[in-house]
Amino acid sequence: MRTRQIRVSGRVRGVGYRFALRDEARRLGVKGWVRNRADGSVEALLQGDDDALAALVSWAKRGPRAARVDAVRDEPPAVDAAGPFSDFEIRPSA
Repeated sequence: MRTRQIRVSGRVRGVGYRFALRDEARRLGVKGWVRNRADGSVEALLQGDDDALAALVSWAKRGPRAARVDAVRDEPPAVDAAGPFSDFEIRPSA
């Protein structure tokens, strides 16, 4: 199992991005969390096998229909990345 943390920027707030990412993560068997950031981006911590993570990051670059994704950046995993997680959840904004 691998851990990746990503930051997604663009029009990703108010378009159901977090909910759609959660649903796609669950479909792929990826665990972790997603939350809004104060700067308008969306941050997600992902845990799963390499193929599932690659598929979810590929999806994140498109997002739901109403979104406009400008960039998806890998970041060092957060301190609270300890896991392992049992589900994929939406966390409060940070």
